[in-house]
Amino acid sequence: MAKKLMLLAGLLLAQPVAAQPAGTPPAKDAYTWVTLGTMGGPMPRPGRNEPANLLVRAGEAHLIDTGDGAMTAMADAGADYPNLRTVWISHIHFDHLGGLYAVLGLRLQTRTVRPLTIYGPPGMKEIVAGLIAAMRPSARSGFGIPGEVPIDPATNINVVELDDGAVVKLDAFTVRVATNSHYSFVPGSPEEHTYRSLSYRFDLPGRSIIYTGDTGPSEKVTQLAKGADMLVTEMIDLDNTLAQMDRRVQHISPEEKTHMAEHLTRHHLSTQAIGQMAASAGVGRVVVTHIAGGAAQGGEPAYREQIGRLFKGPVVIAKDMERF
Repeated sequence: MAKKLMLLAGLLLAQPVAAQPAGTPPAKDAYTWVTLGTMGGPMPRPGRNEPANLLVRAGEAHLIDTGDGAMTAMADAGADYPNLRTVWISHIHFDHLGGLYAVLGLRLQTRTVRPLTIYGPPGMKEIVAGLIAAMRPSARSGFGIPGEVPIDPATNINVVELDDGAVVKLDAFTVRVATNSHYSFVPGSPEEHTYRSLSYRFDLPGRSIIYTGDTGPSEKVTQLAKGADMLVTEMIDLDNTLAQMDRRVQHISPEEKTHMAEHLTRHHLSTQAIGQMAASAGVGRVVVTHIAGGAAQGGEPAYREQIGRLFKGPVVIAKDMERF
C-alpha cells in the first residue's frame, strides 16, 4: 500500500501542464526555442525570470541555462518534465544555475530515472555533486511513508565538462562550443586556467541557433555564429544597470563600483556590439535576451534601432515565454 501511494504521488507530480503556445505551432519534427527567462543578473524583477531557455519538440526537451524559476517556466511552456534529456549551463554565475537544484529535486520527487546529462564548463561536476549531496536527507526521508525504499538522487545523472572547441553530437543535433570573454582573470592566475564561460551553437535539423550566454565582444563567438539562422544574445543597458545597482546593492565601496562598471562594460554586449557581431557573422535574425539590469522603461524600440544601425535583419527584444 505504501509503495502504491508513493508511486501515485510521483505520477501526479509528473503530469505535464497544458501547453500555452505563443504563435504558430511548429512542425512535428521541428525544434522550438522558448525564452523562459529574459532577465540578466540576480535581482528579481516583475515580468522577467532569471536566464533560462528551452529547446523542445514532441517527446524531447533541453534546458539551456537554469536561472531561478526555470522549472515553473518549463511547465508554463507546456513541456513534460520526464522528457528532459539535457541541461546546458553557459557559466557558473548563480543567475544562470540557481534553478538547477529544482531540476534535480523534481527528478527525485517524481522518481524519474531516465538518463539526464548536464553539460557545462569546468566546475559543473563539483556543483552537481554538491547539489546531490544536499538532496540526500530529502531522499532518505522520502514521502514519509513506512516501508518506502529511498531512491539515490544521483541515479543516471551524468555531468560533462566542456571547453573551447568541444563538439557534442546527439541523436538529432550537434552542439559546438566556444569560450567567450565574460571572464578576464589575471593572466597566469589559477582562475584563468580553471574557469570558462561558454557559448553554444545548436545545429538542428533545418536550422542553426547560437546562444551567446554571457559574453563581451568576442571574435570566437562571432566565428561560432557564422551563417547561423538565429543569434540568441545577451545585452546590457549600462546606464540602466548602474542605476539599478545604486538603488538595490548595499555596502558597495566606490572602488568596488568602479570595478563593477568595468566588468559590465567589458564582459557584456552593448547594442552596438550586438549589431557588429550579427553583421559580421551574417546571421539570419537576432533575438535579444538576458537583458542585464532589465530593459529601461520604453527602451525596446531604441535597442532595436541601435542594433539595426549595423545589422539589417530582423531584431526581437524577447520577453519571457516567447517562441522562435
